[in-house]
Amino acid sequence: MKRHTLLGTLLGISLVSGSSLAHIEQSEPLQSLRQSYFALLGMTFAPMGDMVKGKIEWNDALFTTWAEDLNHAAQFGVERGFAPGTDKGTTRAKPNIWSNMDDFQSKLDDFRAATAKLAETAAAGDPGESRQQFVATGGTCKACHDEYKSQDYLY
Repeated sequence: MKRHTLLGTLLGISLVSGSSLAHIEQSEPLQSLRQSYFALLGMTFAPMGDMVKGKIEWNDALFTTWAEDLNHAAQFGVERGFAPGTDKGTTRAKPNIWSNMDDFQSKLDDFRAATAKLAETAAAGDPGESRQQFVATGGTCKACHDEYKSQDYLY
């Protein structure tokens, strides 16, 4: 009798644990993935903006390093973080991403192309050109933010 009770309890725990893990695997880690991705981009982009605005002294080598880092980070496949069913929970991603995935992907592709061009431009060493391309790259960020990012967390 005790053996059946123990087996039943273990089976029940494994079923509950399995269903909990399945939910976590589908939603929360993917939300964390995309939030981490965008946080990394922001942490790289922000000091570049300070340099472009003259808040910190211009340094070609440092700007080039940041531009290369931004480009490498941008190429990461964040799309997998927008799997169906991950639109619920603590997120700033507007629900229309999932219904306009082709447009979202197009904007993401534009951003990636802009970061590649920014890295190339920065490596050429012309601060004026680098500033212009930085602004253009920021425009590709804004295009996505305007359409697909909420200012407040959605629950």
